[in-house]
Amino acid sequence: MFKVGVGPSSSHTLGPWKAAQHFITHLSNEAKLSDVKSLDVSLYGSLALTGKGHATDIALCMGLESKNYKRISTDSVLSSFERIKTKKRLQLASKFKIIFDIDQNIHFDFISIPQHANTLKFEVTLNGKSSKRIAKTYYSVGGGFVEDDNGVIGGPQKEFKLKYPINSAQNLTSYCAESSKSISQIVLENECCITNEKRVYDQLDFIWDTMLTSIFEGCHSQGILPGGINVKRRAFDIHHKLIKNSKYKDVSNWIEAIRATEVKFREILQWVSCYALAVNEVNAALGRVVTAPTNGSAGVIPAVLLYYLTIENHEADINHIRKFLLVSGEIGSIFKKGATISAAMGGCQAEIGVSSAMAAAGLTEVMGGSPEQVMMAAEIAMEHHLGLTCDPIKGLVQIPCIERNSMGAIKAINAAELALASDPADSKVSLDEVIHTLWETAKDMSVKYKETSKGGLAINVAFTDC
Repeated sequence: MFKVGVGPSSSHTLGPWKAAQHFITHLSNEAKLSDVKSLDVSLYGSLALTGKGHATDIALCMGLESKNYKRISTDSVLSSFERIKTKKRLQLASKFKIIFDIDQNIHFDFISIPQHANTLKFEVTLNGKSSKRIAKTYYSVGGGFVEDDNGVIGGPQKEFKLKYPINSAQNLTSYCAESSKSISQIVLENECCITNEKRVYDQLDFIWDTMLTSIFEGCHSQGILPGGINVKRRAFDIHHKLIKNSKYKDVSNWIEAIRATEVKFREILQWVSCYALAVNEVNAALGRVVTAPTNGSAGVIPAVLLYYLTIENHEADINHIRKFLLVSGEIGSIFKKGATISAAMGGCQAEIGVSSAMAAAGLTEVMGGSPEQVMMAAEIAMEHHLGLTCDPIKGLVQIPCIERNSMGAIKAINAAELALASDPADSKVSLDEVIHTLWETAKDMSVKYKETSKGGLAINVAFTDC
């Protein structure tokens, strides 16, 4: 569920980037890249409607040049794109130069494709008398996951038999009851069926380090976000007010500085909001974040986890962080299997709602909640996001997306506290029932509220200065 990538969108940026990389690999297996005469990319549905605001064209170019979204210097992304746009030349796999006019060879087609709202198609013509054409279609299904007509791409190359196959919340709680183990223990044992424990921990630590870096960067960056609607970064000013005169050298010292401040209730809300805003301002500026479960909702989980570390439990260590991520990741996976994590399919309830449920579950686990209370927390958080639409202004992951991460984080903390104060036996609604309701609501929701910028705030807010 957690993927490191470049903002601003997992489905509209990271997904197309990965699809382009995969197409280059596919193409090299079908023909010589040096024989490519022309290349066209067609974007359909939501990818076309909000693709420019979500930097889909930029992501496609980076993917076609085989740039590594995990490692690329984010400062170089825009300069590389400008080079391609200005020179009208693209280097396939960073080696083979072809003529490529972004305005002519990337096609924004607003028709809907039945298979998925986020569909893209690559078509290549080869040199030679036959002018052979090679085409391939992909679906960016949310959270950076990409599929073709044969299924998920980029996943494990072989089948793994998990100790605890999980397809529902009921599966998971049953395993916990039968084994007398926590959710994080169950998930860790499943992960170790795929790789060894050290690699699991290394990956979790890398994910957290990326999340923490995005918060730190966002708290120390000023200015206006790109995109033309002149949204000012706010995390910097909030952070400056809250940190007061504390001195620190790096991220570790920074965390200790926050812990040392006397925090009142109102300031807790401000700190959590600051953390969430920071991540999503980095995301909106094409910075590096972690899908949690998507880029648009990337701020909720790190904000809640850092709240736990800096305010709730000053003795927390790396083991608490790992448990939090293991639990929240599994909850996100259950949502993906039972409903969707794509705003283009389910509106923002499928992104912020799911991320809030994931964060609530992780927080409840590390605060000592039972497996049943963990599920209850996730259910409460999701229940109060049902029906949330996705209507980004100008197709940018800025308004209302950035603030929604703050709201989702606060709701997650509230949901965890309610669950910890409750007897799950008294709960009237199960997590599986809420997941089913999410999917039913998604199917009933008008298409214009599913990441198209054709309804809601996107059409009712006018910007005269952009």
